Amino acid sequence: MQRLLLGLLLLCSLDALAQRPPETEEEFEANYNRRIQQEQINGVYIPADIGDAFAQLHQLIDKELKQKFRKADEDVAVRNLHFSLGRWIILNWGFYEGSRLSHSLKQMGLRHPDDMASFIIRSFHRSLNKVPIDAKAQIEALNQAREEARKARLKSGKVLQEWTKPAPDSLRQNR
Repeated sequence: MQRLLLGLLLLCSLDALAQRPPETEEEFEANYNRRIQQEQINGVYIPADIGDAFAQLHQLIDKELKQKFRKADEDVAVRNLHFSLGRWIILNWGFYEGSRLSHSLKQMGLRHPDDMASFIIRSFHRSLNKVPIDAKAQIEALNQAREEARKARLKSGKVLQEWTKPAPDSLRQNR
């Protein structure tokens, strides 16, 4: 039994070493460029674009849940599904580390994984209701909301500590 546990521990340790985060910008870029070419990541199929994502969602979500989703108010549906379906999309379709779908969405103008997931959920809702997706307006609204939130955070932020660094001796002697 101890031998089995030790073997599992060793395998887990080796796996953790193999999946370490990138240490340099170059390493991150190389990993990103590799991931955006892959059809599958960690055994999960990655849609190539928004249309492919819709096809996958049609397969993944049963008919009854799709009908309930379709009948819900658009804003309520997007908000209510963000931390369930949205999180699943972000994690399984590789939005943080990059994937061919996240890369496609970046090329459309989306940058943040949460915005990408919201865009997919809202667009899927619209497609089910045969309403124009209006990707450009959605992307502009998401980017504007993200920028306004950033500005509000900066404006409401508190300075925790201020300090001045003494000038080096070489500068003090010249005074």
